[in-house]
Parts: sequence; C-alpha cells; structure tokens
Amino acid sequence: MKSIVMEELLAAHPMEELCEGSVVKAIVTGVYGNEVSVDVGGKSEGVIPALEFDDVESLEIGSEVDVYIERLENKYGNPVLSHDKALQKKNWALIVENCEEGSVLPGRVKGKVKGGLLVNIGVDAFLPASQIDTQPPINLDQYIGNTYEFKILKINQERKNIVISRRELIEEERQEKRRVLLGEIKIGDIRSGIVKNTTDYGAFVDIDGLDGLLHITDMSWGRISHPSEMVKPGQKIDVMVIGIDQNKERISLGLKQTMQNPWDNIEQRYPIGTKICGKIVNMVPYGAFVEIENGVEGLIHVTEMSWTKRINKPNEIVKIGQEVDAIVIELSREEQKIALSLKQTEGNPWETVYRNYPVGAHVRGKVRNMTAYGAFIELEAGIDGMIHVSDMSWTRNISNPSEFIKKGDEIDAIVLSIDQEQQRIALGIKQLCEDPWPDIQKRYKVGTTISGTVTRIVPYGAFVKLENDLEGLVHISQISETHIDKVKSVLTVGQEISARVIKVDKEERRIGLSIKAARYDDAAFSEEMKAFDKIKSTDELTSLSDMFSGIDESLANRED
Repeated sequence: MKSIVMEELLAAHPMEELCEGSVVKAIVTGVYGNEVSVDVGGKSEGVIPALEFDDVESLEIGSEVDVYIERLENKYGNPVLSHDKALQKKNWALIVENCEEGSVLPGRVKGKVKGGLLVNIGVDAFLPASQIDTQPPINLDQYIGNTYEFKILKINQERKNIVISRRELIEEERQEKRRVLLGEIKIGDIRSGIVKNTTDYGAFVDIDGLDGLLHITDMSWGRISHPSEMVKPGQKIDVMVIGIDQNKERISLGLKQTMQNPWDNIEQRYPIGTKICGKIVNMVPYGAFVEIENGVEGLIHVTEMSWTKRINKPNEIVKIGQEVDAIVIELSREEQKIALSLKQTEGNPWETVYRNYPVGAHVRGKVRNMTAYGAFIELEAGIDGMIHVSDMSWTRNISNPSEFIKKGDEIDAIVLSIDQEQQRIALGIKQLCEDPWPDIQKRYKVGTTISGTVTRIVPYGAFVKLENDLEGLVHISQISETHIDKVKSVLTVGQEISARVIKVDKEERRIGLSIKAARYDDAAFSEEMKAFDKIKSTDELTSLSDMFSGIDESLANRED
C-alpha cells in the first residue's frame, strides 16, 4: 500500500519540486501522541507537532495534508516540515486577494507576544493589547485558546504582517446597542448595569453598552463620603434612569431612587415634640447635624444647645460620633429639614427664676466675668446676674468694675429686675445700704468747713474723699486766689486739705468745695458763692461720671 502511495506522491510531486520554502502535499503515515508523521516522497519521512493541527484526532492514515518544507534534510537526514506554515502561506494569498483593511474574520488566540496577542486568522496576525477590549485587560492569559471575530486594521504585504482589532468591533456593537437603547429607554426605567469605574463625584455604569453617570448624591438617601462606600468596579447593580441627553448620548442614573425615600411619611414617624436618639455626623459653625436614621438628618442649632450658656461653636457641647437625645421642634418634608433641640430634653432653669430669685431678694454669688460696663455674678450653674457699674456704689462714680470688685470675689447683692424672655437678671450692690444723698444737705451744709484727702486730679480740678465714701470736687478756680494753670502744680493725690462746702446739688449728686474760701469770713464767702454760681454747672460741679464720659485719661496726660 505504501509503495502505491509513494508512486502517486512522486507522480504528483516530482523530486525537482521538493525544494525548501515550497508547499507540497504529504501523506499521513502515522499519529503518535504529540507527533504526526508524513511522507512527502523524499528519502525519509518527516515529523510535524500535533499542535499544528486543529483536530489531530480526525487525521486518518493515508489522508493528504499540506506541508511547508522548511529544510529538505536535518542532521539526521529527515525533512523539516510544518503544516501550520503551509496553511499560512496558502491563506496569505487568499487574504491578500479577498480581504482588505476593515474586513472582519474569525480567529483563534494562539498566545502572548510583546505588546499583545498572536491570533491565527488563517495567518498569524498581531492583536495589540490596546485593541483587545474597550478597557485594556490586566490578564492576557484569559484570551488564549479562545476564538473571536476581529477587524483587520492594517495589512503590510512587504513584511507579511497583519494588525487586527477586537475592540473596534465591540465598540461598534456597543454603539448600535446605544442607539437602540436610547430609542427605547425612558425616565423611571429600572435597568441592570455593571460599574465600570468610580470617581470622587460618582460612578460610571455600563448599561448594555450605554454609559450612565451615577452621581454620589444619587447613591444613598444617607450621608456618604465617597462612592466606593456604595459600589465597586465590576459590581452588578440595578439603577433608575433619572435623566436622558439624546444629543450627547448620556443618561443620569440613581441608586437611591430604587429604594423608598425615608422622608416619605416623615411627619407620622417624627411628629413635633418627639424625642429622638441619633449620632452627630457633621458640624458647621451654626450647629450640628444628627443622623436620626439612614437618609434622615436633623440640625441642632447652637441656640438650641443650652438654656444658659452662650454657645459660639457646636464643638463646645458635642463632638462627631457622639450619641445624643434631642426633641423635634420643626419639620418640613418638602425641604427635607428637621430642626432639633438639645436643651429641650432638660427643664428650662429660667422658668423657675422668678420663684428662686424674686425682685428685692438678697443673693450671694461669685464674680464669674468682668466687662467694661459691669460684672456677671454666678447665682447657680447656668444662671448669671449682672451688676452694672452704676449699681455698685451710691457715692463713688465707678468707671470700671475692676475698681470695685475682682473676678472670683464672693459678693452680696440685691435682685433689681428679671427679664425672663431675654434671660437677664439685674443685680445691685449699692442697694444693700441706704442712699446717703436724700439727706446730704443735713450732713454737708453750705459754708461748712471739712477735711478730706485728694483722690484724683483732673485738668479742671481735684476730687476729694469725704466721710461716708462721698466725694467732692474742688474746681481749679477754687484752689487759690491766684491764677493756676495746672492743678498738679498745687495739689497732689493723697494730700490732706481743708475746704469749705460752697455748693450741694442733691439732684445731680454733686458737692462743690473751695480751698481758698476756707479762710474767708461770711461776707467774703457769700460773694464767692455768687461768683461761683455764675459758672456753668457743667464746668464747675462736674461729677465723676461726667468726667469719664467727656475727658479720658489720655486727655489728662496731654494736659500734663
């Protein structure tokens, strides 16, 4: 049988046709595991790897196959043959003759090469990694052995090289799907899609070839910091179409819209007055946001954090992550807003302030804070009363409370008034004793000579301390019979002087003194009084309060 075959083979392929680089017919003489032996009519048989045949099990002894002669003899005298190269040489001509760039052919991925994959489309073609899929794959091994359709991008006849693409076919298919999908999709549709990738502002979802943006604000009814908290690339999710742009072929998607809105029936779940328990999730300068349930947050304004403390920043009371109880005080489902109160979970101490601190009551407390106009006295935790400088002394005109009391002092006072709405209590120290001014003219009659100590010097005179913590003013014109330019040139603080009461004004609470008149007889004193009365009271009998409202220390320094 073999001799007959050989004769037929020799008849079909004379010896002169057996040359390196030629394609000839060969007869299968045996299939042994990984090898196939063939006879081309030469001196000896050749061996071809079984991998070069698509279906080696279908080969039969005596069947005819095309082979490519790489060498007529190797060092053992056997021909070096290739069935795969024979097919490629044969198919190359067919491809060049019948295919052009843009043609689509099926092919099987043979293996990896630098920069991509080697694909058999009848001949070996190069598939760049960038042309494998719409997203360059990380693992190329997953494609080896699989059969796909490819588009021819470029044919180089000189180099016998073909570059192909699978991505372009996928994109064309996706484009067609997009066109069809855009024609039928509607707002409100629920669609399944695959998350392609995430960004800081959302995620892109592939829905049958149509990319849609799932914005971070449409992922959850609750608060999330990043889209990765909700979705991951490659994840399959159901989303609702919430927007369509036909011109740009874009759609907007919503994930939270596929779930029930927690603000539905919110009035029934959290009516005004309801006490809730929630977690502080965010703070802003004007308050703190409390998560009541997933997707529902309420705001505690700083004014609703304490009955008694003036809160400047919410972190003075609460912190992120803290569990708090609060009362619902306002609610708007349309605006999705809930106002909460922290302080209303406790009793308002100002509701009992009238009972605890009635007007006229004698109280005692510690000086908690000082201002330029008064001092705040802590009566109890969260309840302060304020003593104005004008209510510290009947006789001394105090410009700053620090002249009279110090922070931390324990003091007694009288409750003067209560403003529950403004949460204010007015206190007075001077009211603890009797006002000496109603009968001042009995104590200091005009013409009486008194002794005192200079306590303060101003450009227009000197103040003198009298008995009962009273003060009188010696005007510059009443110091000496000779003209004086500067009071300090004649008097000093702490100096003991004798003076005569020249005027008493009970209504204005002023006592005028005269040093020079202390030596006058009654007639001369009477004349001096008449001259003194001609001077305007605002110039002559200025009180301490007038002095500090019109002349400050810097003016006194300039005068000096």
